[in-house]
Amino acid sequence: MTKLKGKVALITGGTKGIGFGIARALLNEEINVAITGRSKSSTNKAAEMLNEGTNSSARAVGIVADVRDYKSQVDAVINVIDTFGKLDIVIANAGLGYFSSVENITNQQWQETIDTNLTGAFYTLKACCDALKNTQGYYITISSLAGTNFFEGGSAYNASKFGLTGFTQAAMLDLRKYDIKVSTIMPGSVSTHFNNNVPNDKDSWKIQIEDIGELVVNLLKINPRTLPSKIEVRPTRPPSTR
Repeated sequence: MTKLKGKVALITGGTKGIGFGIARALLNEEINVAITGRSKSSTNKAAEMLNEGTNSSARAVGIVADVRDYKSQVDAVINVIDTFGKLDIVIANAGLGYFSSVENITNQQWQETIDTNLTGAFYTLKACCDALKNTQGYYITISSLAGTNFFEGGSAYNASKFGLTGFTQAAMLDLRKYDIKVSTIMPGSVSTHFNNNVPNDKDSWKIQIEDIGELVVNLLKINPRTLPSKIEVRPTRPPSTR
């Protein structure tokens, strides 16, 4: 089992939802965590909440960064290394979704979806690749079951997540010769604020953010000789549609 204490992680889009759940799980494993977001107030608030919610000796810091801007990602990686001395784990989690028929979705919505969900993951990996070579680290993308299952109204989101799944698998083959591990996690319905959802008791059947955090921890702990490269995750008992 891989020892995690003292490792350093960078999580894009870590101020809420899945990214926040992963950050909390990593802190509990004594992993130092940097979370990124586009707002200084949101990143600082999330880092404060993470640090107050754990008895870990590790700590969380917030970094303002936009995955759609390559220089922003380079600066984020430099910031992490300046703060913690290294970078072992990168979680490319930042994402968004617009859902509309292909005839109604706007050019701007299409571009923002692709730039954030797909190009953002590419920029993040390009920016951290050398750092991960130095630590024989781990790069994980948060894709979606929408990355293999298309649906009506999902043209932009499906395109971005199909692309992200393929990108991550190709990157896995490119980087394993450097002993960098690469995986993609593809969740189904998760209880977050994504797509204007408001988590409540009726969401109890959904995957919870702490479940994804636990899954990431298990991936990090597995013997380095073994690589689960693509993990599909579903709610066990979704409501019946019949």
